[in-house]
Amino acid sequence: MLANIFNAFIAASPVSVMLRGVMERVFRPERLDEIFEHNAQEQYTRELLFSSLVDLLSLVVCGIHPSVNAAYKAKAEDLNVTRNAIYAKLNGVEPAVSAALLRTTTAELGELVAQMGGGQPPLLEGYQVRILDGNALAATERRLKVLRSVASAPLPGKSLVVLDPALRLAVDIFPCEDGHAQERRFFEQVLATVQPQELWIADRNMCTLGFLCGIAKRQSTFLIRAHQNLLWQAVSELQKVGQVEAGEVFEQTIEIQFDGTPLRLRRAVLRLAKPTRHGDNEIVVLTNLPTTAADAVRVVQMYRQRWQIEKLFLTVTQNFEGEIDTLAYPKAALFSFTLALMSYNILATLRAALASVHGVGKIEAALSDFYVVDELQGTYRGMMIAIPPTEWHIFREMALPDLATLLTDWAAQVDLRRFLKQPKKKKKKKKTLVADPKQPHVSTAKLLARKN
Repeated sequence: MLANIFNAFIAASPVSVMLRGVMERVFRPERLDEIFEHNAQEQYTRELLFSSLVDLLSLVVCGIHPSVNAAYKAKAEDLNVTRNAIYAKLNGVEPAVSAALLRTTTAELGELVAQMGGGQPPLLEGYQVRILDGNALAATERRLKVLRSVASAPLPGKSLVVLDPALRLAVDIFPCEDGHAQERRFFEQVLATVQPQELWIADRNMCTLGFLCGIAKRQSTFLIRAHQNLLWQAVSELQKVGQVEAGEVFEQTIEIQFDGTPLRLRRAVLRLAKPTRHGDNEIVVLTNLPTTAADAVRVVQMYRQRWQIEKLFLTVTQNFEGEIDTLAYPKAALFSFTLALMSYNILATLRAALASVHGVGKIEAALSDFYVVDELQGTYRGMMIAIPPTEWHIFREMALPDLATLLTDWAAQVDLRRFLKQPKKKKKKKKTLVADPKQPHVSTAKLLARKN
C-alpha cells in the first residue's frame, strides 16, 4: 500500500520526494546531535535534543509551518516538552554550533552534487574559488523587555557567508551577535579557514592590508575590489590592456606593505562606459594571481561574478523564512538564518540533480526557484501524512552514489515546464497620465463598452 502511495507522489511531484530524501539525509538526528555535542560550550542536552530543534525550526524556515508556535503545536506530542523549553533552547543556540552545522552538512551535499555531475564549470581552472560577502539580519519585533522602550530598529546580528560558485553551495558562515559589528571584525576567523590554491573574491569592504596579506601568507590568492583608503605605491604605469563589453581595461603593478612585509599586486581597472547605479565610473580590482593564470581582462570578468552571492541572499530572502522577525534573541536569529542557508543548499542540490539530467545551462537560465519552492511547500505536509516519517529513514544511511542515482532518476521524471520562469516582455514606455479634478473616477464597464 505504502509503495503505491510513494510511487504516486513520485509521479505527481518528484521534486517533493527528492527534497524529503535529501532532508532525511542532511538532518539525520545522530549527526546533528553529534555536531551539537562537539561544538556547544554553554548549552547541554536535558530533555530536548538539538536534532528535534533543527527539525522543528527547519519546517518554519522552509515555509511548511507559518511560525515556531504553529510548528510546535504540530509536533508537541512527539517532542514531549513545553513550548517554553523550545524557546529557551532556541534562544541559546551558540553561533559556533550554527557555523559547524552549515560546514558539516555542506561538505556532504558537495559530495552528492559531485556524484551527480551537476556542478558548474570552474570559474578559474586549477583554483577552488570562494566568494565572500556580508549579510546583516533584518530588524526584529520588540518582544524583549530591553527593546520595548527603544524606538530604533533592533538588529539581531550579522554574518559573513562564503559561497562555492562551482557547487552553488553556501559552504561557510561566520556569525556575530552584534548587529553593529564591522565586517573586518571577522577577518581573523576567515583567514583561519583559508587553504592553499584557493581564490577569494570579495567586495571593497574586505580590502584591508591585513586581510590581503593574510591570504597571500597562506599560499592562497584573492581578487578583491580596491578600497579608496588602501595605501599602495605604484611600481609601473597604468596601461590599457584590453576591452570588454562594459568598458576599457587597464593594468599596473603596485606594492602594499603590512607589518613591514611588502607584497606586489596587480591593479586591474575597468573604466566603465556607463556609470554604476552608485555613480562609480570605474571598478578597481586588486589581485595576486599570476598573469599566467588570468590576464587583467579575465580578472575584471571574474570579479563581476561576485553577483552570485548576492543572488544567494536574494533567493534566501524571497523563498525562505531565514529572518523570522519574532526571534529577537541574536542567537536564535542567527540560527534561523543558518537553517535558511542550509535550505538554500538543499534547493541547490535539487537544482544540481535537475542540471545533471536536463543540462546545466537550461537549469541556470530558466528554472524558477519560486515555482519549485511553491511546489515543495504545497505538497510537503500532505506527503508527510500519507507517508509516515519512519518510512523515510532509509535515506539516512544510504550510500551517496545510490542516493545520487535515485535523485537523477527522479529528476528525469520532473516536468520542467511547471517550473520555468515566465519570459519577461520588454516594457513599453508609458506616457504620464494627468488627472482631471472634475472627474475623480471612471466606470470600467463603460470604458470597455466604448472600446468594443
